[in-house]
Amino acid sequence: MTDLAYPFTVRPLSADEGGGWLVTFPDLPGCMADGATPEEAIHEAADAVRSWIETAHVHGDPIPSPSHDDLTGYSGKWVLRTPRSLHKKLAERARQEGVSLNMLAVSLLAHGLGERIGEH
Repeated sequence: MTDLAYPFTVRPLSADEGGGWLVTFPDLPGCMADGATPEEAIHEAADAVRSWIETAHVHGDPIPSPSHDDLTGYSGKWVLRTPRSLHKKLAERARQEGVSLNMLAVSLLAHGLGERIGEH
């Protein structure tokens, strides 16, 4: 089922977690579903969303609008001020790597962000 309005993630469950696949909804705390296959988990997730919304409605809880990964307003460009010594080290490293300073900085930021995300 692909008509789910809320963004969701699908991930495999480890054997310790019972196996299969899990679907979660960042916009709907606690809303999740599982299944033996990704397709089954997504199918079950549609029912989970309907149940979550019905329960919130019955209890008078707010029902959030679906979020979207909207990149409007993000050009990918900003100015970054650094100490001169760091600027020099980065420029020298970029020269050694044979890339632009910009490319080196983007790579280092992406790598650092990836490691930080992986820690959670």
